[in-house]
Amino acid sequence: MATLDWYGCATFRLRTSGLTIFLDAYIDRAADAPGTGLTADDIDECDWIVVGHSHFDHLYGAERIMARTNATLIGSYETIRVLEAAGVPGERMICVAGGERVRLSHDVTVSVFPSQHSCVWSQGKMSQSGEECLGDLGVTWQEQHARMQELQAFLGTALSPAAVEHLRTSFVAHSSRGDGGALLYLFETPEGSLLYQDTSGHWTGILDGLRPDVAILAAAGRGNIDGEPIQGSLADFVARQVAAVQPKRVVLSHHDDWLPGFSVPTAMEPLRQAIAAAAPSTELLEPGYLAATDLFPT
Repeated sequence: MATLDWYGCATFRLRTSGLTIFLDAYIDRAADAPGTGLTADDIDECDWIVVGHSHFDHLYGAERIMARTNATLIGSYETIRVLEAAGVPGERMICVAGGERVRLSHDVTVSVFPSQHSCVWSQGKMSQSGEECLGDLGVTWQEQHARMQELQAFLGTALSPAAVEHLRTSFVAHSSRGDGGALLYLFETPEGSLLYQDTSGHWTGILDGLRPDVAILAAAGRGNIDGEPIQGSLADFVARQVAAVQPKRVVLSHHDDWLPGFSVPTAMEPLRQAIAAAAPSTELLEPGYLAATDLFPT
């Protein structure tokens, strides 16, 4: 049986074919944020870590899991650079950029595809799932970076003291030069296939060619489609992705209030309605933290 445990944000533990695989590694939380109450220091069993991109809310904690286990990590070149700076030996990590297929065991593989990060630069506090967002098309790299500086100033005033302290600890420890290139992962196991996405963005030509049994899809922020922000709501974006990959079941990621003052506790009803309309045969799973969900029930 393949099981999935959600640790909050976009971090999951996948157990399949005798392997323990972490999808992202961000387990620690601000004192006022919901979560499991665990930290990366509590993890003592892990064979592989796959990291979707190099921002702290996906990567922070990986270095401690690596120190406590014999895990091998797969991630972007920026992810590997950050972790090498944190003391993780390079020979225990595999650099990928999309197009690779890595064997995790004799009967489990993971294929890597290039993806897109959500349009963080387009807003301050994250919008709710049913809120329609328009405009911001054709924004240049320079304009995006100027808006990111405005976002950082906003965070300095919007976050709670507990969130500020958490951000100082985790962000400074993992100071990446951007997202490093977001990645999609498609796992092939004896029980079935699983697509993992940890941020709300994609290349249409890549996503349309994938047909997983189960898909973990990000539901946070403003969706990015081929480099441009969606003209619509987050619910619209997620529903379009579900319709594109046509999974039997879908699990959402990144949708809890992981950094109060910036993130929001995502309203689920607009997502439920949009997914049901776009893909009526797909089952939306809504597991809580550490629910050990059976991914491929017979």
